[in-house]
Amino acid sequence: MNWFYFSSPSTFYGLAGRLAPWFFILAAVLAAWGLYLGLLVAPTDAQQGAVYRVIFIHVPTAWMSMFLYFVMACYCGLTLVFNTRLSAMMARAIAPTGAMLTFIALWTGSFWGRPTWGTYWVWDARLTSELVLLFLYFGFISLANAFEDPRRGDRAAALLALIGVVNLPIIYFSVQWWNTLHQGSSVSFKGTSMHVTMLTGMLVMSLAAWMYAIGATLVRVRSVILERERRSQWVRDLGAA
Repeated sequence: MNWFYFSSPSTFYGLAGRLAPWFFILAAVLAAWGLYLGLLVAPTDAQQGAVYRVIFIHVPTAWMSMFLYFVMACYCGLTLVFNTRLSAMMARAIAPTGAMLTFIALWTGSFWGRPTWGTYWVWDARLTSELVLLFLYFGFISLANAFEDPRRGDRAAALLALIGVVNLPIIYFSVQWWNTLHQGSSVSFKGTSMHVTMLTGMLVMSLAAWMYAIGATLVRVRSVILERERRSQWVRDLGAA
C-alpha cells in the first residue's frame, strides 16, 4: 500500500470520511465498557470512597491532552521542515480536541480536589503546568487563524507548538521534581499499585478517549481541507455532485 498516496488532501479527504465513523463506534463501545468497569465493577477506594471514580475520566483525558499535543507538534515539525499542506491541516484539526480534553482534565481534577484537598484549585506544579497546556492550545488556535495567508498562520502556530513541547515533560515529571500537592503517578513502567479492575477500567477509558480523538480529528480535518481547497477543481466537482 502506497501511504504517500494519502498525503494529498484530496485523497485523504475520502479516507478520513470512511474511517471516522468506525473510530466513533469504537469510542462508544470502549467508553460503555470502561464506564461499566469503573462505576459498577471496580471496588470503592478504602480512603477516598466513591469520589475516586472520577479517575476514569480525569486520568484518560489528562493523558490524551499531553499525547495529542505531542502529535500536533510532530505534524507542526513536518510543516516547518517539508512545508506539507496536510500536516498543517492535521495540526489545526487536532488542536480543538486537545484543548477540550485538557479542559475536561482540569475540570474533573478540580471536582476531585474539592473533597480530597478541600479546595477546587491550588497553584500546584501539576495543575499549573496543565493549565499552561490549555493556554498553549488556545494560543495555537488563535495564532493559526490570525493571518490572512493560511500558510503564514501555519508556520507561526507551528513554531509556537514546537516551543510549547517543553511543557510536556514539566507536566509529567512535576510530581517528582517539586514537593507538589498532586499525588504521584498511579501507573508507571515499573508497575502499579492499583486494583486490576481499576487499572483495566482506566486503560479502557483511555482507549475510548484515543478513538474519539482520532474520529473527531478526521471529521475536523475534512472541514479544514474543504475550506483550504475550496478553489480547487476537485472541491468544485464535489459540490456539483
